[in-house]
Amino acid sequence: MLVTWGFVLLETPPPNLSLCALVLLVRAAPLPEYSGSLTENPEFHKAVKESNNLINKILHEIPAVHKSCVNSEALTLDPSGGQNLMYIVTSLGIPSAPELMGLSNEFTMEMCLNRMSEGLQLYQDLLSTVRDHVSTPEKVTDLRAAVTDLLEKVLQMRELAQLENGVQYEGTDLAARLTGPYEVMVATNVTLTELRSFTEHVSRSLGNIVRAKPALHGRARAQPHPHSI
Repeated sequence: MLVTWGFVLLETPPPNLSLCALVLLVRAAPLPEYSGSLTENPEFHKAVKESNNLINKILHEIPAVHKSCVNSEALTLDPSGGQNLMYIVTSLGIPSAPELMGLSNEFTMEMCLNRMSEGLQLYQDLLSTVRDHVSTPEKVTDLRAAVTDLLEKVLQMRELAQLENGVQYEGTDLAARLTGPYEVMVATNVTLTELRSFTEHVSRSLGNIVRAKPALHGRARAQPHPHSI
């Protein structure tokens, strides 16, 4: 008998082997989908718990960073205030993080973790840019370090789930458009406001992942069948 990649080839099939039996043999090597054991994995739960701790740290640090870097009463962490800044935000070309949604058949855990990773890479870059232009960069540095730690936890969860590599963030050229103190303050304000919103969405998404049914977890990286040759 010769077995290769989940398909069973019989050099001289017995005459009494039915078509039904052949179908069963072909199905003997199932596709490597997730089981419920992923979110029951202690390492996965530990990564989620540590991620939530980092999220709390980020949310706690954002107001202090804003206070030290943004010296304008018109620029607040209130998301509704951004409507008045739409023109300058557009001219600065500050990108938004990818949207995080509730898990479904169309938005699996793999897609969710991909977008978390992409968004956190975005805020790493934006924080690095504004840090080089503010008068008190120390707090921005600490906040960026927490974002980096959170990104590492998301990447760890991807590894535990055996997911394919996600989209690599390519960076922006925001620094070239920060031509004055006001532009720097607007960019810092928008970055911190949107980082807070995105981080809150990450927290909710992690809760959804832990509670989700295995069918919504996506598909693992394909592995050769253990008996393949």
